[in-house]
Amino acid sequence: MDGDEPRDGVRETYDRIASHFASTREYPWPEVESFVADATESGPATRALDLGCGNGRHVELLSAHADGVVGLDVSRGLLDEAVARAAERGFDAGLVQGDASRLPFADDAFDLAVYVATIHHLAPRAARVASLNELARVLDADGRAVVSAWSTAHDTFDREDGFDTTVDWTLPGGETVPRFYHIYAPDEFDADLDASDLEVVESTVSSGNCYAVVAGAEPHGR
Repeated sequence: MDGDEPRDGVRETYDRIASHFASTREYPWPEVESFVADATESGPATRALDLGCGNGRHVELLSAHADGVVGLDVSRGLLDEAVARAAERGFDAGLVQGDASRLPFADDAFDLAVYVATIHHLAPRAARVASLNELARVLDADGRAVVSAWSTAHDTFDREDGFDTTVDWTLPGGETVPRFYHIYAPDEFDADLDASDLEVVESTVSSGNCYAVVAGAEPHGR
């Protein structure tokens, strides 16, 4: 997988399964709720980003903790689900179709960001590190973000090293749709973060996923 093929494949896959996928993604992850609560303890963020926003469940969470929120996803189908969710539940957000490794935002545009369950859909490694660099670029120097990915630490995977795979999504009629994943080993996840422009505040494994709280790059690193 190289060039635009991974991005295009992910977009087509999630456009195909968007409605059913969204119906199974109702609530924010507890780890994300805790991160957002801690990051905004002293007051709301000015502008928050949900990178890989899917059906908008974390956009909705961020909307209660920031003056303005933007959600980005490569899938038009999932963005349509997020638009419907926002209209139904009465929260405001800008929703943008885009590539996580080439963000259409200005430097230092956000002081809070959520980047969960998305980076593992990118290939090759250079695209994953590029996406972390893009997060560093758009996050201001005082900002904070949480990054997560599926991990070999999960009981599902009997592997110690990171690897590429496909994981089927089963639609209601029984049709299966393969989804590309890079399953991270925890030390590999940390290595990609270290190779990026982000500053790692904390890195942990929770519920079989890798998580990191990160800070934006200093201006001279840009």
